[in-house]
Amino acid sequence: MRNTQLARAFRRGASKAERRFWGIVRAGRLAGYKFRRQVPIDRYVVDFICMDARVVVELDGVSHQDREQKDAERTAVLERLGYLVIRFANNDVIENADGVAVSLLETLALARPRQSRSVCKPSPSHAFGAGPSLSLAGEGS
Repeated sequence: MRNTQLARAFRRGASKAERRFWGIVRAGRLAGYKFRRQVPIDRYVVDFICMDARVVVELDGVSHQDREQKDAERTAVLERLGYLVIRFANNDVIENADGVAVSLLETLALARPRQSRSVCKPSPSHAFGAGPSLSLAGEGS
């Protein structure tokens, strides 16, 4: 099966954590960052990617517990291709979605700081959660 077909199959069979995470980041909901899911890169299919920031997000469930070496190899390949890889445990996404969103926003800001800080203010309909803690705009912007 080609990686494109595999990615389509993965999208159809998304886990609870993947569906939850997709609900957080889809359609620019997280401070305007655009994400894609189940994207073929090299010989892998990554869980989520923000192409603009070149950040790959991997969600790790029970199946990753005995795969530390394979995950490290995968991360090394993706980093050689210029991507920053961040991993979250499925349980964290399900039980602490706000914390995952904040951590991801911090990573995205460090990976590729936005040129215009005014672009970073999400509209209320696109912000995840409530309050200014998820906005990348600085004080007094």
